[in-house]
Amino acid sequence: MFNSSNKLFDQIFELKFTSKQLNKQSQKCESEEKAEKGKAKKAMEKGNMEGAKIYAQNAIRKKSEALNYLQLASRLDAVVSRLDQQAKMASVSKSMAGIVKTLNVALKKRTFR
Repeated sequence: MFNSSNKLFDQIFELKFTSKQLNKQSQKCESEEKAEKGKAKKAMEKGNMEGAKIYAQNAIRKKSEALNYLQLASRLDAVVSRLDQQAKMASVSKSMAGIVKTLNVALKKRTFR
């Protein structure tokens, strides 16, 4: 039981780490989106409409990527929350089982401290 709970906590840690990486990647995409918007604006000011169109498409793509990363991170956070709750409940159940055994022994001996 101890080994499986360790594996569960390791998996929870890995999922949390992955979620943080996805959030960082989302922020990176958002900053790249802003850069592409700036490039599009500069291209429009110079009259380069074809270049501005390409930069605008890149900005839209980066925005979609950022939202997708955020969505994945949110889903992972939900899974982590469920696994964390399950691990804590397993720990409480194990503790309660030990308490019940101790109480049974105490009741048989009729010794209370």
